[in-house]
Amino acid sequence: MIDSAVSAINAGKLVVLPTDTVYGLCANPYRREPAEKIFEVKGRDQQQAIALVASDLEMLFECIPELRGRSATIARELLPGAYTLVFPNPARRYRWLTGARPETIGVRVPAVDGYGKQVLDRVGAVAATSANLHGQPDARSVADIPQEILGRVAEVVDAGELPGTPSTVIDYTGERPVVLREGAGDVERALAVLA
Repeated sequence: MIDSAVSAINAGKLVVLPTDTVYGLCANPYRREPAEKIFEVKGRDQQQAIALVASDLEMLFECIPELRGRSATIARELLPGAYTLVFPNPARRYRWLTGARPETIGVRVPAVDGYGKQVLDRVGAVAATSANLHGQPDARSVADIPQEILGRVAEVVDAGELPGTPSTVIDYTGERPVVLREGAGDVERALAVLA
């Protein structure tokens, strides 16, 4: 299961992976075509962003070398954790993940262990969004994932039941942080980072 998931991601195929929050629909982040498959299978508008999910902070900074100063400080304080952090993306990297705002990018380093961690450690990073159809409930278990998605992925890494609340999304690109979605990550803690 782990080997086939790693091979599938490296080959540009879609995979379902467990995170520290919900099941994610994941693909190779380094090329446009795998990311476009995520949008297509999920039924999501390509103007909406999807996250770059890294195995650890070092890998995150390798993927986006411009995350320095304020962004790096925030990332080191909150990650790994149940947060998706939106940072400036001055080099406009990963244009196929950033939706309508290529000058920003959403990043995650989940506090995940077990099978999910094993796959992430081996591939380094994935493009990821929740493994549900757009606007539908998040998947706490593999049984919650719609057949329309399961029928289009190369591998499903089943880690049993997950917490089921998606990550907290906070935009740090402006002068003040903006909470885009309250989720599993502690909002007060995230907002206090810059205090």
